[in-house]
Amino acid sequence: MPDNFENISGKIRTPILEVRDLSVSFHLLEGVIPAVAGVDMVLNQGEVLGVVGESGCGKSVTAKSVLRIIPCPPGSIDSGTAMFEDRNLLELTEAEMEGVRGNKISMIFQEPMTSLNPAFTVGDQIAEVFRFHRGMKKREAFERAVEELRRVEIPDPAKRARSYPHQLSGGMRQRAMIAIALACRPRILIADEPTTALDVTIQAQILNLMGQLQTDIGMSIILITHNLGVVASIADRVVIMYAGRVVEEGTIDDIFACHHHPYTHGLLRSVPRLDRPSEDLQEIKGIVPKLNDLPRGCAFSNRCDYVMEQCRQREPVFKPIGSGHKSRCWLENRPW
Repeated sequence: MPDNFENISGKIRTPILEVRDLSVSFHLLEGVIPAVAGVDMVLNQGEVLGVVGESGCGKSVTAKSVLRIIPCPPGSIDSGTAMFEDRNLLELTEAEMEGVRGNKISMIFQEPMTSLNPAFTVGDQIAEVFRFHRGMKKREAFERAVEELRRVEIPDPAKRARSYPHQLSGGMRQRAMIAIALACRPRILIADEPTTALDVTIQAQILNLMGQLQTDIGMSIILITHNLGVVASIADRVVIMYAGRVVEEGTIDDIFACHHHPYTHGLLRSVPRLDRPSEDLQEIKGIVPKLNDLPRGCAFSNRCDYVMEQCRQREPVFKPIGSGHKSRCWLENRPW
């Protein structure tokens, strides 16, 4: 991919993070599990990139590998590069990565109660970011923490800063996590299922907040989710993952209007549509196969409605099917 390219709206995009040929495995008692296999992914400046797929498809492992927070052992990054600011994150020392995590690249997780420390107040946990990355004194850092809570629209931020995580609602805890992640104004925010545990109203508020903060700060976002509705509301481009591989990539219009891969088609058929309220939802048959026991050829072949003989023999290549639109499938034309 060139250093700069023009997207569908005519706006020039510059890559800020380029992941190439990333492979990650876990060495467990039952054997070696290839969790991610040869993933390529590009995030552009000021862009929201949606990463979509069922549980176990490698979305979170890919993101955590870029930040080098997968447990090693049993995990191991077997190959690949993750270029950020002309440096390969996969080759940096742990000390160098500490200057990147939470400072230039931040991550928020699906369930804030497992990420926030129950023994410290929310304000102290935000303040710790300023003390570690900015060298602030305790009082100054806490004052900045209150300002960050105000920025993410938590009511009475001075009071909430002195509260413990269990004293906040789910929506407030997620806002606190966003405040921690954005405290140092990172260039990239990785949001791993940030709205899954929240009700629909709070989901919308969190997504609107993330969109507004992205505009204010000018950061790029990787949004990991299984919810295509969430992706449609906020993302610019979408990467579809299955069994540790990228199977389709394109703009929002490519994926929703001109998708090519049968797995993407199956995901879209399983989402309720307001314009077709009487249409029955159709599930994707079967389950994601074990990553250490994938079918021969295409990993999706045992669940695909359009499988051909060559699909069971050879793994398809990830090929362009349009400007910026790629698919890993032997189909030449969409049969739907």
